[in-house]
Amino acid sequence: MQTQPFSVVVITLNAAHQLEACLESVKFADEIVVIDSGSNDGTQAIALEYGARVISQDWLGFGPQKQFAVEKARNDWVLCMDADERVSQDLRSSIVATLQHPEFHTYRMPRSNRFMGRYLRHGEGYPDWSLRLFDRRHAHWSDDAVHEKVLTNGEVGTLRGNLLHDSAEDLAAYLEKQNRYTSLQAAALHQAGHSAHPAQLIFSPLVRFVRFYFFRLGMLDGIAGLVHIAIGCGNSFMKYAKLMALQKGE
Repeated sequence: MQTQPFSVVVITLNAAHQLEACLESVKFADEIVVIDSGSNDGTQAIALEYGARVISQDWLGFGPQKQFAVEKARNDWVLCMDADERVSQDLRSSIVATLQHPEFHTYRMPRSNRFMGRYLRHGEGYPDWSLRLFDRRHAHWSDDAVHEKVLTNGEVGTLRGNLLHDSAEDLAAYLEKQNRYTSLQAAALHQAGHSAHPAQLIFSPLVRFVRFYFFRLGMLDGIAGLVHIAIGCGNSFMKYAKLMALQKGE
């Protein structure tokens, strides 16, 4: 049966230490497009070695950058990847089978996040549903600068197999990234006219911890699961604290 042709699109910035494993896992795609925002570590050379079409584009923010990548693909069906992600064998088989006769215009997949040396299978780190395979005629990325998402009006299908996320970061680098994310989130909320209240500083992290550590069984991921959820709770606290600081700055 004829499979729908599809493109893999990847956004990169100094991802030489991660990109090879990513591109190796998606060699079955009909096309690979890498949108690079100024790498100087050999990222572009690695992409070219894998036959990718490399396009330079200054950073637009996560949502706009990914949408730019989608628009540059030659095929309407696209699989959107980050450089620190890999398609597992089970997920590859599911994608190939699905594209022989797609029932939906968009598909999500479970993402398994590697943190402190292990892949999380509970809590906030799994299944971490990610909508990444879609027909761009029926879906597109939001314009959010951070925590971007694919927007669609149709029903979403589910693929088997894990999208493996292995950032290869140490804990200090991970915390630095989370600090940047919470600043971007606070700025976006402030720009949209939202306000923060002292109660949110207390109850938002508390509710988040109970939800992911107990109800979503994050406790079963050991110390890695505890630390991952605790950082997420800290992010919730800092997001609202930074929003309050922006309010007072007015």
